[in-house]
Amino acid sequence: MTKALLVIDLQNDYFPGGKFPLWNTDVVLQNIERAIAKANANAQGVPVIHIQHVAKGVAPFFNEGTPGAEIHPRILAAAPKAPIVVKEFADGFEKTNLEETLAKLGVTDLLVCGMMTQNCVTHTAISKVAEKYNVTILPDCCTTVSEILHLIALHAVSTRVKLEPSSVAL
Repeated sequence: MTKALLVIDLQNDYFPGGKFPLWNTDVVLQNIERAIAKANANAQGVPVIHIQHVAKGVAPFFNEGTPGAEIHPRILAAAPKAPIVVKEFADGFEKTNLEETLAKLGVTDLLVCGMMTQNCVTHTAISKVAEKYNVTILPDCCTTVSEILHLIALHAVSTRVKLEPSSVAL
């Protein structure tokens, strides 16, 4: 069993001052930093993979070449050598090199966290490609526009993937 921590869309536009700030970002940022630290300290070695959404053309946020599309500096500092998979769609596997990156690392288990719970997090977790992995979403390391939408999204995927706090999963 080889786990990998997928950190999805921890980008500046989702934080205060960005174009689409989300709910509870300070807490989630701290939780993900702790999760990355645990992954880095794990004796078996849990690789971290950044997944970054970059919009092509005009979009409301994450526009290519803008500061808002950049990965949050604290997340980059926590995992500076982690590969970055760039995507254009909610599903982190769609038209990206994520599957190839996981194969090179021999990954069998995905620990999924990031932003937004009901969109990119769940779409990646329940992707057709993700079906060959043991997938766990870390609810304490995810957020979206509101707590209620976060909880609805987690409940919706609970029949397809495991939900475990990062303190248990890592």
